[in-house]
Amino acid sequence: MLVALVVAAPAAAQDRDYCPARPGLGTPACTIAPGRVSVETSVADWERDDNADQRSDTILFGDTIVRAGLTDTIEGIVGWSPVSIARERDKATGSIDRSTAVGDAYLGLKANLASPDGSGFSVAVQPFATLPVGRSPVGAGDWGAGLLVPMSYDLPGGMNLQFTPEIDAAVDEDGNGRHLAYSAVAGIELPFTKTVSATAEVQALRDRDPGGRTSQAFAALSMAWMANDDLQIDVGGVAGLNHDAPDARVYAGVSRRF
Repeated sequence: MLVALVVAAPAAAQDRDYCPARPGLGTPACTIAPGRVSVETSVADWERDDNADQRSDTILFGDTIVRAGLTDTIEGIVGWSPVSIARERDKATGSIDRSTAVGDAYLGLKANLASPDGSGFSVAVQPFATLPVGRSPVGAGDWGAGLLVPMSYDLPGGMNLQFTPEIDAAVDEDGNGRHLAYSAVAGIELPFTKTVSATAEVQALRDRDPGGRTSQAFAALSMAWMANDDLQIDVGGVAGLNHDAPDARVYAGVSRRF
């Protein structure tokens, strides 16, 4: 159905600069031009959480979203993590548990309300749902839903301010039911050259899971190289700033527009 909508989109619609959703913690307010498709994949994504009792490592391979321009201001989004490896080491006994699983599916729709190309002041709304097609420990075990409101504003010198608040009906830790979670990401994009840029971000997240409420804080830095008009390569890192947050995450990915 998504492909049919893309084909039906007006081919004569004006194209715009490529704006991948990768990298970084936030979400861009811009949308893909009608009739165009963006495939954005994490080549590898590793996260570590080290505490007094155990160390957990999670690696995702091929975590991908596909964004398709449906109209001049609306895009459809489909995402999935095909391969994930989780490893947990008990520090007291030295025992190690390993598992390989697939992640849940992501379905979303982004509607831009101002400047779909992302120029000047741009804002959008992005409702989404997650479908429990994955397996534990990566799959959540139940459906979830949420809403993002990404915003951005151009500054002098090619810099760009970004802000993404989010509210979720997040899946409970036991995989049965949902609870309130909310977060916000603030960042600034700094251009080094016409093709290379860096983005610095901070994120605060509050999760009201019945099994234990947590507040997490993160700082992140990512870099992107626009190899040509339709191809971007990126790397990034995230550091947890408090006890509840995972300690570290590093990733690299590629985005291609068709």
